[in-house]
Amino acid sequence: MSNTHIQIFDTTLRDGEQVPGCKLNTSQKLIIAKQLDLLGVDIIEAGFPVSSPGDFKSVEEISKIVKNATVCGLTRAVENDIKVAAEALKYAKKPRIHTGIGTSDSHIIHKFKSNKDAIIERAVSAVSYAKSFVEDVEFYAEDAGRTDNEYLARICEAVIKAGATVLNIPDTTGYCLPHEYGAKIKYLKENVKGIEKAIISCHCHNDLGLATANSIEGIINGAQQIECTINGIGERAGNTALEEVVMIMKQHPYLNLDTKIDTTMLYGISQLVSDSMGIYTQPNKAIVGANAFAHSSGIHQDGVIKNRETYEIIDPKDVGVTESAIVLTARSGRAALAYRAKNVGYELTKLELDIVYAEFLTFADTKKEVVDSDIHQIIKTSKIYK
Repeated sequence: MSNTHIQIFDTTLRDGEQVPGCKLNTSQKLIIAKQLDLLGVDIIEAGFPVSSPGDFKSVEEISKIVKNATVCGLTRAVENDIKVAAEALKYAKKPRIHTGIGTSDSHIIHKFKSNKDAIIERAVSAVSYAKSFVEDVEFYAEDAGRTDNEYLARICEAVIKAGATVLNIPDTTGYCLPHEYGAKIKYLKENVKGIEKAIISCHCHNDLGLATANSIEGIINGAQQIECTINGIGERAGNTALEEVVMIMKQHPYLNLDTKIDTTMLYGISQLVSDSMGIYTQPNKAIVGANAFAHSSGIHQDGVIKNRETYEIIDPKDVGVTESAIVLTARSGRAALAYRAKNVGYELTKLELDIVYAEFLTFADTKKEVVDSDIHQIIKTSKIYK
């Protein structure tokens, strides 16, 4: 059975940039866009062209340099937004306009002060107008996570008839539980006439820490695209993390799902985005965090030294990390100390190790981490070499 290709829609340069204080200039965006294209993402959402002259310029310039990925511009269901996006995308080899409107009762009643039929009319009008500029039109049903499934199916069916090629089903507030989000995708697959003409896309937020789980549940239930960001950055608590969903599919081949992502570039592009945006990546961040392949517990260190797979389900090299880290602390055992000592030039016998280890524990209690220079000092203090 051949694997289903899951498209990776990267929105680091649009949704990811909505983090307060993390504005990128055009040159920075171009550097990241080039790396995303090399990484193998299928779609790069380059920005929201009507929002500012700077965003328009960035989308336009990114459109000129991207060689492989589709370049996408976001709009509201507003004719001028769509017209401006089309203008910004005019140089793209594969342009996509991403337009849409809120569909939940909360959005319809309080945000738009409208009704369900009128919202469908606006959605259809927006998609039809976008279709007059580009062939590839994605429709987003904002707050789909809290939208009644029957109404969501109605609006999806209407926009497919108007020419939408992709249906974005966002869990905008990160509220859905995985089984609820998966059931929503399954309902659309089974109840929307003409659904075979469009790709269903997952766009999940991380307000309750469920963005990755919801996206995976979405593709298991028939979605074919995941919208995500490098390091999971984005509005509020962030978006689905690209590196997480990609590695989940890679590490679980029985899902029969795959991507075009060159996973060996993940750590490097994570560092690039973090440095460019000035956003500190938490050390325990899955896949790309500083501690993702670091071991400080003596039991874990002993297991990893004997066989890496004892405590690591991912080979660090698969994501661009040189090697696992054996971090010496007061919780480390003799095996870890012997391993690190060997790395800096000391072959310790069992008796020597016992002597050095006693000195090591005393020293380690005074520091958070014992580094290579400390090992030299500890061995010198232990007086095993005269």
